[in-house]
Order: sequence, then structure tokens, then C-alpha cells
Amino acid sequence: MPRVAVVGAGMTKFVRRAQETAKELAWEAASMALESCEMTLDDIDCVVMGTAPDAFDAIHMKAEYLSDGAGAWGKPYIRCYVGGGTGVFSVIQGWYHVASGVFDTCLVVCEEKMSSCQPHPQGAFLTIFDHTTERPLGPNLLWIFALEMNAYMSRYGLRKEDIAYVAVKNKRNAADHPCALLGDPNITVEDVLNSEVLAWPVQRLDVSPISDGAVAIVLAAEHVARRVTDKPVWIEGVGWSLDTTYWTNRDLSYPVYVEEAARMAYKMAGIKEPRKEIHIVEPYDPFDYKELHHLEGLLLADKGKAPEDAARGRFDRDK
Repeated sequence: MPRVAVVGAGMTKFVRRAQETAKELAWEAASMALESCEMTLDDIDCVVMGTAPDAFDAIHMKAEYLSDGAGAWGKPYIRCYVGGGTGVFSVIQGWYHVASGVFDTCLVVCEEKMSSCQPHPQGAFLTIFDHTTERPLGPNLLWIFALEMNAYMSRYGLRKEDIAYVAVKNKRNAADHPCALLGDPNITVEDVLNSEVLAWPVQRLDVSPISDGAVAIVLAAEHVARRVTDKPVWIEGVGWSLDTTYWTNRDLSYPVYVEEAARMAYKMAGIKEPRKEIHIVEPYDPFDYKELHHLEGLLLADKGKAPEDAARGRFDRDK
């Protein structure tokens, strides 16, 4: 199977962007990715577009709408959407296109524009729930995640302070990132604990904010990657898994689906001791507790121990 590498990348500023359409955001990121590796659309064999629910932009068949912005005209093109995991799975989907040997290059573009969904993007998610068993309750993702966060805290005897540190760490890190929305080098645990309660135990500063932005990467087979750059970033392993969609049937205190995906990726990459062999981790964290949840699922911390490891600075970046 051909080796696949990331050879180019682009990222827009993440903020409420009323002046740009979703299509324009996609092209901004795609253009940066192509320029970073001195390639053009003529060098791209296929395109993968990862994008949020159609309801965010009030456009059905959103993938077709975004195709020009993603540079997909005249090329094989596919949309990827698997909820919050779209950003990760879009890369996996692009990887498969190249690793299969069918294509030498793939442009992967991911876009999300939440601010245009009024009065609030949470309204767009009502339609993802089961008509009979869930939707009559009027659910939204905030209280669904609050149930999960509460289960995690209750099972392992965690305090809000243990989890709030993650929000502090990440927002301090974001102060040095030119594309981040909420960088704050002076934020404290007390700030998080004193923020507005949205659905207990979730508070405003526990949650990632509404934002608009896009990212893109260029994937290439080995013979192309070595020609394009002398520092290819090889994708050595990928993995994915899905838990049941019925929240009542899940173990809310532990993300077994993350462990299953991690084991798949580790096996492919030949990683036997992830805590020793992995140096940098960027888990998906729409809520601060989810970072801890995911670190445990990734087998980088014992169950219920990620908050303790975080408090000791184990997950802090090197100074």
C-alpha cells in the first residue's frame, strides 16, 4: 500500500465572519494549502470536502454548493460528514483515496460556518435526534454533553476544578496561535468556575464558542511527496469507530469508541506503548471534559485519571 504524507496545509482565522460565505472560507483555506507546497489545482487528482450540517448555512446539498470553493470542478469529489468527527474522518477519507493507489494527490478541505444559523446553531441539531424516543424531549447538544460530563465526574469522583484546568490550559495555549478565537494568557480556573451555567455541570467557558472558519491539507503519495517537500508528514495509522446512537445504551463515563479507533490506528502504525511512543496529541475537545475523556480513550491515561495527570502538568506543552 502506498505511503501517504501531508505536504501542504492552510487555516483561516476562526471568528464570526459575516462578510465571507462558506464557499469563500473553503477557498481561502484551500488556496493557502496549495500555496504552502507550491502546487496548483492542476496537480490535485481528487477532493474531499468535510462540512457541517446543511442547516448551518440553510443550503441543502451543501457539498454541491461548496464544490467550487473547494476547487473540485472537473475532479472526483466527495463530501464527508460524521458530526463532530468530520475534521478527522475527512483526512482519513482523503488518505484512503491516495493509499488505495487510485490517486496520487488529494485536497482535503473542511469548513464550518455556525454564525449564520439563527437564532442559535443548537437549533440545527434538533433534527439529529430520534423522532420517537428523543426529539419530543426537545434535546440539544449542551444538555446531552452535560449528561456525559456529569456521568464522568460522578463515576470517578471528579470536581469541576479538575476539569476547568483543561479550559485554562487550552485558552492559554491559544494566545500564541494566530488563528485561534479565544486566546487568553491570563485566564484562571476561577474564571471558568464563575462563568454562566448553561446546563449543569457545563458552564460557558467549558465550551468551545460559535465560530466560522476552514482548514485544508494536501495529501500525496510517496513519490509525489518527496518531490514536493523535503519534510513530508507521513500518516502512519488511521482508525475510526462508532458507538450506539442511543444515549441510554452508552457508557457515558468512558468513550469506548475512541479506544476502538485508537487501537486500530496504533496497530496500523506499529505503536505498542502509546504513552511512551507518542509525543504530541491534539484530541478533539468541544467541551473541556471531552479532552480528558478522549485522552483516556486514546489509552494515554488510565480511566478517571486524566484530570490528575493534567493537574500535574503531564499534558502541558514544553516551555
